[in-house]
Amino acid sequence: MAAGEKARPISVYNLPMYEIRYIAEAMADLAALRKFDSKTILDQIDAYLKYEPNIETRNRKRLEPNEIADWELRLGKYRVFYDIEEDIKTVTVLAVGVKIGNQLYIRNEKTGL
Repeated sequence: MAAGEKARPISVYNLPMYEIRYIAEAMADLAALRKFDSKTILDQIDAYLKYEPNIETRNRKRLEPNEIADWELRLGKYRVFYDIEEDIKTVTVLAVGVKIGNQLYIRNEKTGL
């Protein structure tokens, strides 16, 4: 940076935007929830995963290898499981579950994640 030049603030407008896709099972998971909860989750998926879905935060984390997904987004008692395709800037939502106590349920089945 040249002398006297101001640093430009980092903005989401300077970051690449990821396309968010949902597999049919994930859409069914959302449809099984109350409409209010489903809409809130969709809005939060858009807010948290459109930019930098591959950066770990308090609500996003990379998972140990498992059969569901590589990443988890925590939204209150709900968990969104997704994979990222970096080369085409795409996030694929694979499942939406609910955490009750220390148990995770996806499609009404207890899951051992």
